[in-house]
Parts: sequence; structure tokens; C-alpha cells
Amino acid sequence: MSSDPRRLPSLVAGLVAVAAAVVALVLHSPVAVGVAGAAGLVAGLLGWLGATLPPAPPRQAGAAVANPEPVTDVTTGALAAASAPSPSPPAVAVVDHREEIQTLVDPFSGLYTESYLLVALEARIAAARRRLRPISLVLLEVVDGMRQGRPTNADPRAVARALRDTLREADTAGRLTDGRYALVLEDTNENGAVWTIERLRTTLASTRPGFTTWAGVSCYPAHGFTLTEILDGAESALTLAREWRQDRIEVATVD
Repeated sequence: MSSDPRRLPSLVAGLVAVAAAVVALVLHSPVAVGVAGAAGLVAGLLGWLGATLPPAPPRQAGAAVANPEPVTDVTTGALAAASAPSPSPPAVAVVDHREEIQTLVDPFSGLYTESYLLVALEARIAAARRRLRPISLVLLEVVDGMRQGRPTNADPRAVARALRDTLREADTAGRLTDGRYALVLEDTNENGAVWTIERLRTTLASTRPGFTTWAGVSCYPAHGFTLTEILDGAESALTLAREWRQDRIEVATVD
């Protein structure tokens, strides 16, 4: 039997016609004859409609959805399925900056290293030359135990703390490889540099009475015009200061 659902009404009408015809024969009823004729007419009409109309498409429960039509990438002309997953984002490269930080920051004091400070000093001198402004370099040595005759380098953390409390944000402080310190004082002549070191010396004396501070000051342009001249002037001044067994600040001289 056909599974087309539109043939069911035709079958029912045919059965009704047969039943009405049987009743008409048994009862000799004109009404039953009329019903049988009408039901037969309806059955024939429905049968004709079912034969002329196209069959309905079958429905399947749980049928899978067909794959989407491929779309054309207008930029490349390549076919790509509409349901294709999005490309994964590129992996982010992780850069390890620990080695770079070690070349800039001294691990014992947290101040800048000697290599960075030399580069910064040369850049500051060039900037001071363009702006016609002074700049001072201070070489600083702080020792502990001078009074006992056994001087050793002072605790770098204590010196760094005093430097941060004394210097301005525009100034730069660093710790050299031999344990000494170097300060680059922006827009500062020799008198301003001496005053800065005096405030640092006072701070150290109040917190660490056993510390002894020696300092050598050299300024641009008063004591030199190049990095080498400024460094040599500060080194010579510090050597003179170290001849004293107490706190001492010396300023470079002009030959």
C-alpha cells in the first residue's frame, strides 16, 4: 500500500460508499442509495486529485542537516566551507628580560650598574652641551669600621636607601664594580653638588654612625668638556678625599 497520506481520504470515502450500498440493498432505502452515490463520487474525486498532484517528499525523523554550500573567498578565490573553524591566533613569543635587567641594575643595592651609568653620563653631558647647562659627577666611597682601623665597604643597601632619600628624581645613582658609587646630578654646578653630598653625609651619619663618606666632585663645563675629562677630575678629587680619616668632600681642580 502507498504511504502517501493524501490517499487516506479517498480510501475512507470508498469504504463509506460500499457500506451505503450494502445498506441500500438490505433495507431498500432510497436515502442509502443517495449516500452511496455521493460517497462514491467523493472517492473518485479524491483518487483523481491524488494521481495528478506530485507526491509529497518523505520526512525522516532525525535526518542529518546537509553540509552547507561552500563559499568563495573573494580575496583569494579559494573555496572555504562556511562551517570551517576560525584559525587559531598566533602564539605570543615570551621574552625573558632577566638578563637585560641584570645588566642595568646592581643586585646588591638596587641602583644602576656601572655600564649603564657610563652610557647615561655621556648622554647627559651631550644634552648639557646642547642646552648650555651644568652637570656634576660625584664619585662616592662609603666605608664602615674606619675608627677601628679595619675599614670595609659599607652595606650597599643602607647607602642606596640614603641616596634615594637625598637625590632628586632627575638625578641618577649607580654602584660601580669596585663597590664605589657614582652620582650624575642634573642641572647642578659644583656648589650644588657639594651641598647634595653634605645632605647625604648627614643622613648616613644619623642612621649609621660608623660610616665614613669620601666624595670627589667634577662638573661640566667647569672641569672638563668630555666624558674622560669629567671622570678623571672626579677620580683625582676622590683620591684626595680618601687621604683623610674622616668624612671629606673634594672638588676637582682645573689645570
